[in-house]
Amino acid sequence: MMPTINISFKDLNSLIHKKITLPQMEELIEYAKGEVENYDEQTDEMAISLDDTNLPYLWSSEGLARFFKGVMGEEAGIPSIKTEEPRREIITDKSVHPIRPFIAGFVAKGGKLSDYALRQFVQLQEKFCDNYGRKRKNASIGLYASKKIKFPVHYKAVRPESISFVPLEFDRPLNLRQIIEEHPKGKEYGSIISGHDHFPILIDDAGKVLSLPPIINSNDLGKLEVGDTEFLFECTGTDEETVNLGTAIFAYALADRGYTIESLTMKYPKTAVKTPVLIQDEIKITQTQIKELIGIELAESEIKKLLRKARYDYDNGTVKIPPFRKDILHPFDVIEDIAIMHGYGKIESLPMQTYTVGGTLALQKFIDKMRLGTIGLQYQETFSPVLTNKKLLYEQARFSDPGTVEIDNFTSETYSVVRTTLIPILLDLLSKNKHIDYPQKVFEEGIVTRRHDDAVVDYNFLTLVSTHSHTTFTEAKQAADAILSLLGIKGKYEEIEHSSFISGRAARILVDGTEIAILGEIHPQVLDNFKLELPVTALEINLSGLFGLKH
Repeated sequence: MMPTINISFKDLNSLIHKKITLPQMEELIEYAKGEVENYDEQTDEMAISLDDTNLPYLWSSEGLARFFKGVMGEEAGIPSIKTEEPRREIITDKSVHPIRPFIAGFVAKGGKLSDYALRQFVQLQEKFCDNYGRKRKNASIGLYASKKIKFPVHYKAVRPESISFVPLEFDRPLNLRQIIEEHPKGKEYGSIISGHDHFPILIDDAGKVLSLPPIINSNDLGKLEVGDTEFLFECTGTDEETVNLGTAIFAYALADRGYTIESLTMKYPKTAVKTPVLIQDEIKITQTQIKELIGIELAESEIKKLLRKARYDYDNGTVKIPPFRKDILHPFDVIEDIAIMHGYGKIESLPMQTYTVGGTLALQKFIDKMRLGTIGLQYQETFSPVLTNKKLLYEQARFSDPGTVEIDNFTSETYSVVRTTLIPILLDLLSKNKHIDYPQKVFEEGIVTRRHDDAVVDYNFLTLVSTHSHTTFTEAKQAADAILSLLGIKGKYEEIEHSSFISGRAARILVDGTEIAILGEIHPQVLDNFKLELPVTALEINLSGLFGLKH
């Protein structure tokens, strides 16, 4: 969902340190792939929609002002912020590792917090956690009145009935289980932690509760108020990169408002980390890549000027990326920013060099026929990323590695390899939809990639899974027979032993002596790994192989 934010136009001008007009604002926001949706002169409130979901630092007045200063030439390059060395720490207990293992934070010190600044920080907090933090699963943020807190703060997991506190918006104490069941935020986000025997908790050295992450703050230490001059920021989550990104974005936003950032030490059982982590990643680009992609020749000095305008640093082919950005995965991402800063309108269009008539490939017609046939069997189609991780494929699903293509310089371990099978992907989908009524029958048609010696080959797979209390091998076989019958084919079934399936309830399908599918009942250990409570059957067909046999 594309984010929409509300800001004060006057506040934005004060952060830029220069007055801009509404027409200038409408021009500037185009550089950020956004537009002004509405502006009320009486209230000074402006609604801005942004088309890019990968730039969460722009979801606030502070981030927009920082970006605009670069576009306008008021500043250039990566902005620097001063951080004080840590004097305080958050101690992380090993008990939170299987639940919500990562945490980062800092203390911000400065002038009295205004009502408007507080509302901006809360807006950024909510937008980041809901969008980039995947509804608080990957990351959630807490803000606290740090002068009331006795450090060190302890981050640990406890039994839900063992601790009670008064949550925000309540006037009576509840234990952690009751918060999940009774508090509005508990009902909304409780499923993130409710499956665990222990819940994560932040508590200070005096035994006072800060929060139950990622659900709700306490009504005492977790209640940040207008006029506070010092507060604690923390971000917990299951994805370390997202946690560190959120922390960096907030550190810059607060520094933009004149706050001093005091680093904190995150003390883990075997290591200690100073946060916020403000590392500047690097990526290489060449003049040749720029010319090939956007069709213009730029001197090194011009490249440097345009990149510094976009708030990068640059030196002789090496681009330094600001800590508040984690969307740069390829040189093309940087070159896109060069094109934006240069101005697409300044790039000359070229006449077409060739003329061709488009058409649907025979393979695609074949695939569409198989997809429609599967929909006719009452399966619902899904789509998933082509990138995944080895833990999901080979540890949780217990598949043997058929030749994985790994990402050399991945930014998140969650997306560190190219998928080699779709069955684990669909099992993961089922595990996230246990709250939906049963039976659940879903399928996906998509590309999987496998390495064979020095060759890397893409295959189109069609994978079906069904889960309900009565699903058996027979259901998967009936689906396979129905799909093959669309082609007038009758496959030969051979029993196989496969670690992902129950012994004696798995088979492969041969057509003209070539294996084109596997099917069976998912092994109980795999079900347990994905926390699935009902039986699951799966069928996976190699459509590329089947198409090759028929054409």
